[in-house]
Amino acid sequence: MYACIHAPGNLPLLLECARFFSPHIEEISPDTIVFDVRGLTALHGNPPQLAREIERRIGIPANIAIAANPDAAIHAARGIPGVTTIEPGKEAEALARLPINLLGGSSETAELLDLWGIRTFGDFAKLPPLGVAARLGDEGLDLQSLARGEGRRQLRPIEDPLQFEEAMELEYPVDLLEPLAFILARLLNEVCRRLGSRSLATNEIRLRLTLENKPEHDTTLRLPVPMLDPTAFLKMLQLELSGRPPEAPVLKAKLSAEPVKPRRTQQGLFTAMSPEPEKLELTIARLRHLTGPDKVGAPALLNTHRPDSYVMRAFAPGATALAIEHPAPRLSLRRYRPAKYAQVILSNHKPARISSPVANGQVVVAKGPWKTSGDWWREDPWHRDEWDIEITAGGLYRLYQEIHSSRWFVEGSYD
Repeated sequence: MYACIHAPGNLPLLLECARFFSPHIEEISPDTIVFDVRGLTALHGNPPQLAREIERRIGIPANIAIAANPDAAIHAARGIPGVTTIEPGKEAEALARLPINLLGGSSETAELLDLWGIRTFGDFAKLPPLGVAARLGDEGLDLQSLARGEGRRQLRPIEDPLQFEEAMELEYPVDLLEPLAFILARLLNEVCRRLGSRSLATNEIRLRLTLENKPEHDTTLRLPVPMLDPTAFLKMLQLELSGRPPEAPVLKAKLSAEPVKPRRTQQGLFTAMSPEPEKLELTIARLRHLTGPDKVGAPALLNTHRPDSYVMRAFAPGATALAIEHPAPRLSLRRYRPAKYAQVILSNHKPARISSPVANGQVVVAKGPWKTSGDWWREDPWHRDEWDIEITAGGLYRLYQEIHSSRWFVEGSYD
């Protein structure tokens, strides 16, 4: 079944009413919409009761029609005042009295029908199809099928942009985080409710605060996995705002969420349970608040040869390896941060003895130097010679000498 609402000059209200009953809505004109109501009789009763419920929901004078196909419902709503329900198989009878101009079509076809004395749907429906096809072609047959209520087309639903935003202008400036939290909770609950109604989640939340006589204050939460927990979102925003509070009282709050498909995971039968992403992300947010935004995360190497160059990035879930191949044993360098200052005695331009907080003694083997340099265009370029050494007391170490200062350091030990 399909329902059609016709009310001149009230398109936003029509769309709001139709969205309450169905997500499949087609806009025919600025004053007419049609939507799919199949399966709603179990909730609202038979077609006449459903039509009355639509009338009660819209709240303004409107023509409402329910029929077995969209075109019959559209023509009935446009031509019959009030509420109309058409039983399947009786479309031609219900539409017979409608004026022929409601069918539409080209001006040439309309002129011919007028010359023939065709004034209603019923008059047109009684004409022999072969004669209509001979004189009006395919357009005539299509229009006659509509006049008989035999349309079988599918809806062309409108696609609403997936924007999940909520905003609130405050009656008076708010300069404390506690009252601001109540406003954020309301915005978050509404955005999460709308996301949940579409079976969606979010992996990014953006908050923009309009301040009094100051630039806008922006805060962004980037989540490692899709989530839909307004309580967790509120606590994360509170931590972010307490660490970087607005510079002035807040006049307006606007919150938006990036819609994504929700997370679906299948736990392994013999795999240990991991913590819930919501609780883990909240714990990370608290640690970030205590230590600083660049101190928590997963280290990622930068695209450079500069030693020890990395950044901390947000945690992101990775694929779990089902089978782990054990590589051949190899040495690993355990770095000292910061590197340990050392005194080195050279012999034939090679390290012969070392004295440092972590390594002391005669050098048995020294391999090198490996010269590295870079970032000459920056204020802190690097240029050094690296050596791998073994000392008599046991142990393998990496040394390097800064060329510009001639100082030696122990960078790490090999395991």
